[in-house]
Amino acid sequence: MHSQGYDVRLYEKSPEPKPLGGGVLLSSPVLAILRDYGVDLNNFGSYTYTEFRNNRGRVRTCVPSNPRVEEAFGLKGWHYGMLRANAFARMMECLPEGILVANHAFQSYRESSDDIQILFTNGDSVKTDILVGADGIRSGVSSQAFGEPDLFHVGLRVWLAWCDAESLEGIPPHTAAVTHSNKYQASFFPMLHDGKPGYEWWIVEPVKENAPEPKDVKAYVKNILKDWADPLPRFPDVTDFSKQIFYWDIYNRPSLKQWSRGRVVCLGDAVHPVSPYAAYGMGMAIEDGYFLGKAMGQQDLRNGASVTQGFAAFEAERVDYVNHHVEFARKLGNIFHNFPSPLARLRDLVFDHTGFLEKMITRDYLKDQEAMSLSLHELHVKPASN
Repeated sequence: MHSQGYDVRLYEKSPEPKPLGGGVLLSSPVLAILRDYGVDLNNFGSYTYTEFRNNRGRVRTCVPSNPRVEEAFGLKGWHYGMLRANAFARMMECLPEGILVANHAFQSYRESSDDIQILFTNGDSVKTDILVGADGIRSGVSSQAFGEPDLFHVGLRVWLAWCDAESLEGIPPHTAAVTHSNKYQASFFPMLHDGKPGYEWWIVEPVKENAPEPKDVKAYVKNILKDWADPLPRFPDVTDFSKQIFYWDIYNRPSLKQWSRGRVVCLGDAVHPVSPYAAYGMGMAIEDGYFLGKAMGQQDLRNGASVTQGFAAFEAERVDYVNHHVEFARKLGNIFHNFPSPLARLRDLVFDHTGFLEKMITRDYLKDQEAMSLSLHELHVKPASN
């Protein structure tokens, strides 16, 4: 929006915004968007080729990379691993002076036909043409626009950790694995942080809402991984459990068919929190922002009808696409973690000895993303001229 000439402010509740967060995976179209914004992709992340395995190490399927997408974006692979903090730091470097306004937590808004007034908890207020709510799963903007989100616990908890690669020998480069027992998921991806090779690794486990945290987290995690195929049992011993691991419970909300109301539009977790089977939460929010910017770029934001037209174009591009991926991620979580024991054994036999899992991933996860990637002609690298 800024690069198209609009006056933009990004209001952040933290008094001193700074890059935070553990490991994250971003897909190649997301990297292409960030590159278009001016983010330096040099040593930004480590590309990966991903395998689904069982906990004994048997490869069930490889997530294929589309050579046409790789060529179009000039980027290898599909997923790139990095520390979220490093990604945020690179993104913040591209923000022009004055756009990011700290210490402003959203309180409410008041909308008229001509503008919208945003009220903050510190007593400040501002009038603007549109309000974009990107304030997370418990979004105040989304709650005022659409009502309480009816968040529900999906029965899963994630342990996310990261570590340096120097003590982890014998892992083929650019190889990632999403592995399952009949109860847990345990996965690892190569990544870069500050240009240094490392790994992000995580465990997804079934839990009830408000389940207590184990007293000895390292012992608890090591016990889960003790019988898994190499290299997963080695990761806890090279991870600093005082600062390189954290956990959270997964909540979702019913899918929304509309993300805008009047002069307000929401994106990211504010309207579509995603379970940990799409590796796509941060990436979808970045994509949302890009498509919103494209849709609003030719609109007169002072004109209510023009705003409505722009929001409708944005939603036509994103709502059904994103809802499909959110619901597919939740479906995979149910399949891998919530099947009763007899069905779980049958599931594992099917996944171990047929191509069913590969068909699911190709049809329900990759097909639409690849089509979207190939449609973003403005982000494709241009062939060198002779």
